[in-house]
Amino acid sequence: MTLYEDLLYRGLIKDISSEELKDKLNNEKLTFYIGTDPTADSLHIGHLSSFLISKRLKDAGHNPILLIGGATGRIGDPRPTSEREMKSIEEINHNIEALTKQVKDLFGFEIVNNYDWSKDINFIDFLRDYGKYFNINYMLDKDIIRRRLETGITYTEFSYMIMQALDYLHLYETKNCTLQVAGSDQWGNITAGIDLIRKKKQKEVYGFTMPLVTTKNGTKFGKSEGNALWLDKNKTSSYKMYQYLINLEDEMIIDYLKIFTFLSKDEIEKIAIEVKNNPEQRLAQKTLAKEIITFLHGEEEYQRALKLTEKLFSNDFNNLEKKDIVDIFNEEEIKDIKINKNIIDILVDCNIASSKREAREFVLGNAISINGEKVNDPNIIIDNKYLIDNTYIIFKRGKKNYYTFKAIN
Repeated sequence: MTLYEDLLYRGLIKDISSEELKDKLNNEKLTFYIGTDPTADSLHIGHLSSFLISKRLKDAGHNPILLIGGATGRIGDPRPTSEREMKSIEEINHNIEALTKQVKDLFGFEIVNNYDWSKDINFIDFLRDYGKYFNINYMLDKDIIRRRLETGITYTEFSYMIMQALDYLHLYETKNCTLQVAGSDQWGNITAGIDLIRKKKQKEVYGFTMPLVTTKNGTKFGKSEGNALWLDKNKTSSYKMYQYLINLEDEMIIDYLKIFTFLSKDEIEKIAIEVKNNPEQRLAQKTLAKEIITFLHGEEEYQRALKLTEKLFSNDFNNLEKKDIVDIFNEEEIKDIKINKNIIDILVDCNIASSKREAREFVLGNAISINGEKVNDPNIIIDNKYLIDNTYIIFKRGKKNYYTFKAIN
C-alpha cells in the first residue's frame, strides 16, 4: 500500500490541490508545513489527527515544519459565527513557549514562528507586495468568508487569509516548502497560498486537507462535557483521557483507530471483526485508549489510568493520593467541607440529602458509602480518620452519584 493509499484508507484526505500531488507523496521527499495559532498553552485531541498525519508523512521520508502563528494568533482566524476575542500579547507569548516545548517533546518537528518574518512588514509594503495579488471577489467566495457576510466580518479577520498565504510564500522561499497540510476548515487559506506562490514565483505548490473528526452525531470529536481534551496531562489527566476514549460509541470506533493509531490495515480489520462478534468486550475502545495514551504520555501513565479506572469500578479508594483524587474527580467540583460533625448533618450540608429525614433514610437504607465503604449508622461522627491522604473524603449515594470534598478546619 502506498502512502497516499494508506491516507485514503484511513479517511485522512478530503481536499487535494492537484492529482500530481499523489505521485509526489508516494515517490518524492517533500518539505511540508502544518500550522497552529497559539490560542491555548496546549494542543487538544482535535489537533492530534492532523499532527499524526504529519508524523505519517515524516515516517515516509518527508520533512515536516510546524508553524506557530505568533503573528496570525494576534489577529485571529475567522470563525463561522463571530469574531474571536483577541488575546493579550503576554498570553500569546506564554502559549507559544508552551506549544513549542510540547511539539518538540511529542513529535520532534522543526518549529517556526510567523511573527519572526511578519513583524517588520509595514502596511504599505503589505498592500503593495501581497495585497495586490488578491482579488476581492476571490476572497469573498471563500467559504468561511461567505458564511460571515450576513453577520459581518472585520477587515482584521478578512486579512487573515493574506497573512497565511504570506506564510506559505515565505516557507517556500526560505525552506523550499511545497506542501501545506491542514484541517478542512483551512482549505480556502491553503489555496490562497498556492495562488500567491503561483502568481509571484510562477511555481506550483500543493496542499491537502483532512476531514473534521466528529462523533456519530456530528459534534467535534474530543469534547468532554463541553471541554476540550488537552494533550497536556496536567490539563487533562491520562485517566480522564482514558474515560473519554473507553466510552466512545461502537459505530465510529474503527474509524478512530484508522485516524489516531499506527496499527496496520490487517490489525484494524481483525479488531473490527472482534467488535462485530463481541462488542461488549470493547476491544477497539481499549486499543484506542492504549495507543493514544501511550503515545502521548508513556506506558506508566497508561497503566496508572487503568489502575484508577479499576479503583473507581470496584469502589476501592484505599491507598489513593491527592493527585489520584483530583484526576478521578473534576477538581473544580471538589468542594470544601467542615468535618467533626454527625453524618446526617454532613449529608444535608453537602446537598447529598435534602433534609435530615432523607439523610437518615439514605443511611439506614444502605444507600451511602464513604470512601468505598457502606455506612448504616446515623450516629457516626465524620472526623479525620475518614480522610484520604489526610485531605479528601468521597461520598457515594446509590450506584453512580459521587461527591468529593476537601476537609477544612
